[in-house]
Amino acid sequence: MRPNAIVGVCAAVFVGYLGVSVLGAGEQQSAPPTESRSSIGLAYAKAQGISLDLQHRNPAQVGLGSYLVNAVGGCNDCHTAPPYTLDPYAGLGAPKQINVACYLAGGQEFGPFVSRDITPWENGRPAGLTFEQFSHVIRTGEDPDNPGQVLQVMPWPVYGSMSNDDLRAIYEYLSAIPAIPANVCGAPSE
Repeated sequence: MRPNAIVGVCAAVFVGYLGVSVLGAGEQQSAPPTESRSSIGLAYAKAQGISLDLQHRNPAQVGLGSYLVNAVGGCNDCHTAPPYTLDPYAGLGAPKQINVACYLAGGQEFGPFVSRDITPWENGRPAGLTFEQFSHVIRTGEDPDNPGQVLQVMPWPVYGSMSNDDLRAIYEYLSAIPAIPANVCGAPSE
């Protein structure tokens, strides 16, 4: 083979690889997930000491709900008073421990407003709401205790864009956590 032919073949191979690289650069490439969001959510609940009633429930759905409530939504920061017994804000690398005794039982004050208890009530439903009522509150912000009025602190405009499957997972998770007696944590929320 002549030197010009060798250079031509090498140039063609180089241009081919370059073209494939450029065309593939726009595609999102990520490593395959090593853990599912559901398994992360279940592991988080276990590590924090949050007991879950999984009887007659889909563990994967409850785990996804835990992931959305704890790792994405930050529900604990507003719906638990105080949110932590070991405060992660104490300093860089500080451990965190959720306040399990008051987990999601409301009572956090925001001026004249107080966060609600979203644990299962006597009827076993989170905040006493059916899934349809819960979904309506999250999607519209309508106060379930004061129809026609909008919840003032809850960031429902953001959470209202969640899929029905995500809202169902959150509801199932909130149904699986322990109930906390009303008004024992923080300011009275009822």
